[in-house]
Amino acid sequence: MSSEALPHIAMYPWFAIGHLYSFMDTANKLAERGHIISFFLPTKTQTKLEPLNLYKDLISFIPITVPHVDGLPSGTEITADIPRSSLSLLTTAFDLTEPTIDSSLRDIKPHFVFYDFAHWLPSLARRLCIKAICLSVVGPPAVGYLISPERKLIEKPITVVDLKAPPQRFPPSSIKLSAHESREALTLLTVKKDGQGGISFVERLMISYIDCDALVFKACREMEGIYCDYLEAQFRKPVILSGPMVPRPPTSALENKWATWMDGFEAKTMIFCAFGSECILKKDQFQELILGLELSGLPFFAVLKPPIGVETIESALPKGFEERVMGRGLVHGEWVQQQLILQHPSVGCFVTHCGSNSSAEGLVSECQLVLLPHAVEQYIIARELAGDIKLGVEVEKGEEDGLFTREGVCRAVRAVMDDDSKVGQEVRANHTKWRELLLSTGLENSYLDSFVQRLYSLLE
Repeated sequence: MSSEALPHIAMYPWFAIGHLYSFMDTANKLAERGHIISFFLPTKTQTKLEPLNLYKDLISFIPITVPHVDGLPSGTEITADIPRSSLSLLTTAFDLTEPTIDSSLRDIKPHFVFYDFAHWLPSLARRLCIKAICLSVVGPPAVGYLISPERKLIEKPITVVDLKAPPQRFPPSSIKLSAHESREALTLLTVKKDGQGGISFVERLMISYIDCDALVFKACREMEGIYCDYLEAQFRKPVILSGPMVPRPPTSALENKWATWMDGFEAKTMIFCAFGSECILKKDQFQELILGLELSGLPFFAVLKPPIGVETIESALPKGFEERVMGRGLVHGEWVQQQLILQHPSVGCFVTHCGSNSSAEGLVSECQLVLLPHAVEQYIIARELAGDIKLGVEVEKGEEDGLFTREGVCRAVRAVMDDDSKVGQEVRANHTKWRELLLSTGLENSYLDSFVQRLYSLLE
């Protein structure tokens, strides 16, 4: 079929870089099949996504001016531009774009509009005879655990005790939350004012999921099928899978200064620790982490943001630390080529915060996984990987305070790295099995074919 004969797809993700990148990945996959994509995004943010657009003849960016909201700094476009305390103002600005999106959709007349946090889009799309597709950047286990309709979040208050356990009909699994994790989840779900109409965050999520024509997840049935079946039954919507999150192979080479340093260590002996661009530890936990890496006795490369209230990595290091680890350990505070580092022959262990992208990169690497989650969805990803699938080891934390120790970090690293560790043997075998499946020839294409066919069926 020519691209003109294929359904036209519009996309409008939430103004956060992780959401924008996730939608961009899906746009590329659909464009690979010949679809025309109209991608709404803030004006200046377009430059961040242009290098990721692999089909410039099919994917068009439609710039959106972020409306003025009192208190929101001039020039703000995405969450990275502001502190967390100003998120509600950006959400209000996001909701105020509804008339602009309405007008644009009337002009371009797409068959589908993909969205995530724009809870007002499904009713708008229905008026225009457009199918509204909720593309979740959160995985099926987390959606099912946290906001399943059977929790009745809008009708009744939820408590910390409620969130420590999964919903009653949730599939049997290792997923549960500790006391401190439940308190964090409760805080997130019970944010009162959010956006233009003072809608709560949980109401926004529930409307987004309940009012759509279909739910789409980046997942595969082999790994998360039981959670997808649960969601389909609970939301009473088609749950469509676009396939596992398999990172595209990098096209660049590893920066020479890192490659040269890492070449000096034996194969599979180095620990690589990285917590992404938004995870910032308190100083005491930052120090416990790097002291745990030191305690392992293995070479390590830690890429971490300076801790809260500290300007530089150097000023946050424990006394005498640099001298003790000189030649075998580095702590770096700037961006690095994570995928390429994970592929370096010397790296054998990946200590990750369990962000969805980092988890995907870890899964398809040959590095053993040590899991140290720091946010609500990450806790659930960690329980799935360490508990359900048993292909990594999670660092122990305090039930009430959520704190970890250097000894706990060292134990987890040793569990996956020591050749005679029974736990290590099990997770290495499981990791190999899942890695081979995720990278198997034809898996991604078969999911994409099914994804497209199920979308088309919604138009019949």
